[in-house]
Amino acid sequence: MTNIEQIEGLLFVAGDEGITVAEIEHATGFAKPAITTMLTQLATKYQADPDSALMILSTANTYRLATKAAVAPVLKRYFEAPLTTSLSQASLEVLAIIAYRQPLTRIEIDEIRGVHSGSTIQKLVLRQLVTETGRLSEPGRPILYGTTELFLDYFGLKSLDDLPAIDLAALSDAEHPAPETDLFLNAFQDKLQAEREDEQWQNDYKR
Repeated sequence: MTNIEQIEGLLFVAGDEGITVAEIEHATGFAKPAITTMLTQLATKYQADPDSALMILSTANTYRLATKAAVAPVLKRYFEAPLTTSLSQASLEVLAIIAYRQPLTRIEIDEIRGVHSGSTIQKLVLRQLVTETGRLSEPGRPILYGTTELFLDYFGLKSLDDLPAIDLAALSDAEHPAPETDLFLNAFQDKLQAEREDEQWQNDYKR
């Protein structure tokens, strides 16, 4: 693994919140002048490659990966998929986590899921199922996310109180505890299944 690969990986997992030179230095042990040089080399590489959709943005000493303006139309179509389109497994996982733990940051969601969730969160925001609810008062001021009124309407919930309770404290007592994300998703899907069965029963009764 090369030094630039390490920096590129950090830029990717940092997502839309970005990463500072100091944070890269802490993670890699590289000297700050070397980091700045490699960031410039990586940015030049992206700019010179016509087959790369990536670029690097720099604001207030924070660096983040972004996509070139040329690919905006196809990304817009992807993120603005109609709500009638079924939500992916990743979207359901993120929604369940946010519903139960809101408000929370993208990094907290990543830690629960064990994978990067930035693009999934962005799609949910554009579909108006998730929204920004504020920022933490800490370095970088990470965004806090929560669910929306449309989220409640979409899943047939009157309020978040309609979500089934989960005893997270019992996790420590289990011999083989399931990951938090599984608990959230299982409870969430149980609720959705109950709603579907109730709707089906009502339709059958009307016939």
